[in-house]
Amino acid sequence: MIIRPIGFTAGKYEDDPLKTTAEHRGWRYWVFQSREQALTVWFWLTRPFAFLRGWPRLGAINRIVIAPQDLRTSDPTAASDIYSGYFSFAGKALSSGGRSPFSLTAVPIGWSEELMGFGWLRHLRAADSALTRANARALIDDWILLCKPSNALAWETGITARRLMSWISQSPFVLEGADQEFYKRFVKSIRKQSDYLSKFIHECRSPERRLRACIALCYVALSTQASQRHLNRVSRQMGQELNRQILADGGHISRNPALLIELLADLLPLRQVYASQNITPPQALLNAIDRIGPMLRLFRHMDGNLALFNGMGATPTDLVATLIAYQDALAHAMENAEPSGYQRLQSGPHVLIMDCGPVPEVTYSGFAHAGCLSLEYSDGSQRLIMNCGMPMQDNEDWRSAARLTQAHSTVAIGDASSASFAPNDSVDWPRSPPLLSGSEQVSVMRGHDDVGQTLKATHDGFRRTHGIDHQRNITLSEAGTLIGEDHLLIHSANRAHKMDDGYHLRFHLHPALEVIPDASFHQVTLRGPDSRRWVFISADAPVSVEESVIFATPDGGRRSLQLVMRGRFRETSVMRWELRKV
Repeated sequence: MIIRPIGFTAGKYEDDPLKTTAEHRGWRYWVFQSREQALTVWFWLTRPFAFLRGWPRLGAINRIVIAPQDLRTSDPTAASDIYSGYFSFAGKALSSGGRSPFSLTAVPIGWSEELMGFGWLRHLRAADSALTRANARALIDDWILLCKPSNALAWETGITARRLMSWISQSPFVLEGADQEFYKRFVKSIRKQSDYLSKFIHECRSPERRLRACIALCYVALSTQASQRHLNRVSRQMGQELNRQILADGGHISRNPALLIELLADLLPLRQVYASQNITPPQALLNAIDRIGPMLRLFRHMDGNLALFNGMGATPTDLVATLIAYQDALAHAMENAEPSGYQRLQSGPHVLIMDCGPVPEVTYSGFAHAGCLSLEYSDGSQRLIMNCGMPMQDNEDWRSAARLTQAHSTVAIGDASSASFAPNDSVDWPRSPPLLSGSEQVSVMRGHDDVGQTLKATHDGFRRTHGIDHQRNITLSEAGTLIGEDHLLIHSANRAHKMDDGYHLRFHLHPALEVIPDASFHQVTLRGPDSRRWVFISADAPVSVEESVIFATPDGGRRSLQLVMRGRFRETSVMRWELRKV
């Protein structure tokens, strides 16, 4: 048994030649920079007319007439922790020490974002007692008192939108037993935050958060019976963003599966509120819901977890099951999602999901990974091959490492990733650095032969730096046997012969699997917790068993193992392998 280190270092950018100099960032870098500069110029030129932004606004409101249902899972046991002053967000538990949590300083950004978003109100509502209601009102009053618009984080567009939706959804719980003065403060703050979103929504540079803001404005307009003019405006605005960001197959333009969960959890209650108010929902809203459902099924393994691609972390399985239950129970998972760049092969309980898409536009690539042609494979309830996924913890080193090619079950050449990232510490980029270049041409062919379903895909992510294209041929038999061939195709002989030709093929394994190597080093047996066995066979190179880590777990990173095959493309340009049940 050969044991080697994990194979990639957290936050290791300096080894990738794509990340060293500005001239290697490509046209995507200059387009993004030009857009950012244009937005800045536009902002300062229009600043004297700021009072006109977002007009017409919500206006005065006197009451909340309806509250959308919150579909997210709640935990009543968390209410006692919140009452005691312990807040656990983004994998970090902090104590307020008897003070308001909104007065704490030097706390992780991810923790602050979840605190300011008030999604935790649902846990207090689940406990449903006079004490938790009083606690919720006290915390809301703290926010109103301490978090003025000068607090940039508290009033960031996406966080403000999430807070509005949380307050509106939990308003029956919060307002039960409240005095008239709190009621007035509550609805006044909702109006103030709504007007703030209307004013600055067009200046939000994150498309995902801009869409969330549009949804929040619809929540407020419907729940407070705003004027028809205002409702028509925010509904039209939301419809335009949905049409812009939701692709024809139901995927989000960022290619992040996690965003589909969040969007569907917000859009389904909104559709119900439109119906309850006898108002016809925007067609874009209905189309988005109908498309997202089958796309969500594409990512779903038989155990209920979603595949770990492009920003997806630990799956909220209860929420996903709830969302799918709201859809047509007879609907099938999408298999060929070409606009979003994903493919799914399924034979009975055996499921293969593969990333076959180019990198998103720079604006939408803050969560994108350098994992083109990476795959995940499961046999029934047991996931076998997977990617490392995005950690829940607000750990920049982990989040950076999770996006590298080495954290995915695919081919990497040397220490390079198939895409280049913006500098992690640059003030020019958002908190999640976007991809500046990567796979731009990805060809996909599906078929069926005597053995089973076939999938052939090629990407050019290594072409500019190494003169190499990666081609992956996959066959899934009727019995569930997975047969693969990974080819490194020389596109530019001159460049390929100048670069280091060492490459490695990785398969990250589920942490629950026991790995038993064979003496020949070309075969490895995998044994699951239920004693089922699978054998992985390599035809062209020895298989080494190395340490890995799965970031996408609710309780933090979990140690795992990976299978690695190494070669040099000037000597061996193909790796053939097979995974079958025994």
